[in-house]
Amino acid sequence: MDDTEVIRRIGALVDEEHALEARTAGGTPDEETAERLSAIEVALDQCWDLLRQRRARREMGQDPDDAAVRPPDVVERYQQ
Repeated sequence: MDDTEVIRRIGALVDEEHALEARTAGGTPDEETAERLSAIEVALDQCWDLLRQRRARREMGQDPDDAAVRPPDVVERYQQ
């Protein structure tokens, strides 16, 4: 997945997240929606992490295609 594809994926996830949030209109989401929002949050964290890895590798003269999606338990422990 190249940078453009990662950015496209981030956009699609953000669009889905906004649509789900709009559907709940500030109320408490049902269990299925809450689970999907949680999954989107993890997927976004993974995408942003992958994009940062790719950019860092490129900056250091390494092949950005060697970057890999890290598991949720790794990206979820990062400090914001």
